[in-house]
Amino acid sequence: MRDSERFAWLRLARTENIGPVTFANLIRRFGSAQAALDAVPTLAARGGKREFLLPPESEIAREFAGLNKLGGFFLFSCEPEFPQGLGALDPPPPVIAVLGQMHLLKRDMVAIVGARNASALGRKLAWMMARELGEAGLAVVSGLARGIDAAAHEAALETGTVAVVAGGIDIVYPPENQALYDAIRERGVMVSEMRLSESPQARHFPRRNRLISGLARGVIVVEAAERSGSLITAHYAVEQGREIFAVPGSPLDPRAKGCNRLLREGATLTEGAVDVLATLSPILGRSFREPESEGAPSAPPENWEAEADKVRKRVEEALGPAPVAVDELIRQIGAPPGAVLTVLLELELAGRCARHPGNRVSWT
Repeated sequence: MRDSERFAWLRLARTENIGPVTFANLIRRFGSAQAALDAVPTLAARGGKREFLLPPESEIAREFAGLNKLGGFFLFSCEPEFPQGLGALDPPPPVIAVLGQMHLLKRDMVAIVGARNASALGRKLAWMMARELGEAGLAVVSGLARGIDAAAHEAALETGTVAVVAGGIDIVYPPENQALYDAIRERGVMVSEMRLSESPQARHFPRRNRLISGLARGVIVVEAAERSGSLITAHYAVEQGREIFAVPGSPLDPRAKGCNRLLREGATLTEGAVDVLATLSPILGRSFREPESEGAPSAPPENWEAEADKVRKRVEEALGPAPVAVDELIRQIGAPPGAVLTVLLELELAGRCARHPGNRVSWT
């Protein structure tokens, strides 16, 4: 990519109300990031937001300069160096910031995640599996949280570890992991989808979890309560076609309930690295399966504004506070998919429509 294209790509990715799905739809529709940037204010106005401000160019320039000063770089989803697992997602993250040993992103990976308040035995098992899987040639990816994540990273420092963080790539969270962050930055690799220097927010962690599972061939859950973030990572892995592994635990331990539920739902029972390697070995080194794209036309019709206006009221009436699948919305309205998707795009840019996992939408 030329520098001007990289600049426009990052600026579009950093624009208000534009997540990975909206970004992909805009690139499909307009062909380039700059053309999409030119169209976004008009689309947002049609969706009900009259004053739509794009990120200042100076802000994007500062982010490029800041990451360069740290010794990091951006990888864009249209570039050949972009991690294969993330590139196969539908949609991929538009851009990731990378800091450290970039070559590790070309390796086959396995994710190890689990409870922050992990038991001593849980941490020991995570450490042992990470060490053995690393010695078998796999890079270990996790989320740099305390507990299971930290144990997995520590064990894989010698063989290769990838930390995906929920804030800016220059932000250490939790602060107690400063030494581990420094070690991974030097010997492993840090990855983030968020803008530089952005503090982690609750809404960022699902996006981080999606990247953890997307990078990996499989996800190992060591300990997880019923509503833990580790289960969100596992659910993303299911959507992405990744393998799920779960370590069984005592029904009396709340940290085992999530893993035991995953086992009931079909996860591979896992007691050590040998169980993981037995399942993953046949697929290592192969290309990730590209998911089939849903919900976005390859190009808009010539009269897309008029087509969208015809169905706008019906789309707005069909939306509600509960998420509904886009395909179901199109079936209920009985209108051309391109027209419905155009209205949804406009409402998203205006901040009135929210995207949810599973290609579902709702009012914000």
